[in-house]
Amino acid sequence: MNPSSASQGLPRYSVAELNGAIGSLLERGFAPRFLLEATVSRPQLKKGHLWLTLTDGEATISAVVWASQLQKLSYQPEEGDGVLVVGKLNFWAARANLCVQVLDLRPGLTTVLRVFAQVKAELEPEGLFDPSRKRALPPWPQRIALLTSVPSSAMADMLRTARERWPATSILLVPVPVQGAVERQLCSCLEAVGRQAAALGVEALVLARGGGSREDLALFDSAALARCLASCPVPVVCGLGHEDDTTIADLVSDYSAATPTAALVALLPDRRNVLQALQQRRILLKQLVRLKLNGSHQRLSSIRQALRSCHPTALVERQRHHLHQHRRVMEALSPQRVLARGFALVRTPSGGVIHAAEQLRKGDRIHVELATGMVKAQVEETIGTTRDRSR
Repeated sequence: MNPSSASQGLPRYSVAELNGAIGSLLERGFAPRFLLEATVSRPQLKKGHLWLTLTDGEATISAVVWASQLQKLSYQPEEGDGVLVVGKLNFWAARANLCVQVLDLRPGLTTVLRVFAQVKAELEPEGLFDPSRKRALPPWPQRIALLTSVPSSAMADMLRTARERWPATSILLVPVPVQGAVERQLCSCLEAVGRQAAALGVEALVLARGGGSREDLALFDSAALARCLASCPVPVVCGLGHEDDTTIADLVSDYSAATPTAALVALLPDRRNVLQALQQRRILLKQLVRLKLNGSHQRLSSIRQALRSCHPTALVERQRHHLHQHRRVMEALSPQRVLARGFALVRTPSGGVIHAAEQLRKGDRIHVELATGMVKAQVEETIGTTRDRSR
């Protein structure tokens, strides 16, 4: 094939033109900004700029943080740190050199988890995670302090939940930053609320942040923040991120809720449940009062009956009845009753009672007492006893 004929129809470039074309192609065909997950390798500061290599274990690419941008970053990676980069492509046409210009740089998940483990190991000997130091939450808080980002959907959800569950609790809303290198500012807010808690009537504190990645919660893995939470004079409830997220702040707090809304649910009573419990207690109290009144009524009736039985008229009436009974008994046993049936009572002149004929002799004088009156007589003859007659 003739080289001259083969080259016919092909674009012709100089080196500068080729590199410029590649640069234009990259600018038109690639996103102006993108997120990149990578591990940092060989970070170096040169003339105020941070140069580093980003790798995922299979490929690498150069990256740079210009000095002007580096001053704005709160985090500078070290060798082996996992990072999340906000960047754009830089292509130098003069050398056909491609690198990532870093616009923002945050710790990646591996770095966040490594820092979490390091801080946990540092604080554990201090006893900050000991369950015995956990304080009980107030059952009926009059006022609580809510530290969260303002405005935010998490704040709106928490305020709505507080109104629905227990509107009697007053909420002191304290706006705080919840992401980035704001550890000192957040600790200052916590300390200020703690100092004024007694004067403000704050009985508990809620530190909350809505959803996000685990990397977004890196702020709450701070050792300084953990010590600040542990020294707070009132119980602390943390509601950070999602249900599966666990931070150092969660471990130190007196109660760790799965979400910001769950933090309010744990801290505030539910007025519907309270109302239902009060209604049940009211029913129980009515039953107890009714039983007590019935018992008291029965006791009063017994006492009234006892008092009636102790009344002088009743006593006299009972005594009269007893006397009447005794009189009837006496009448039934009275000798007069026997005499009235036709019997007679034989006495000696001295009044002794004659029981048997052998007590008398012929000529003895006797008195015969009848039912009506008495007869004086003299014995003419005695006849033998019943024993004599049987013979």
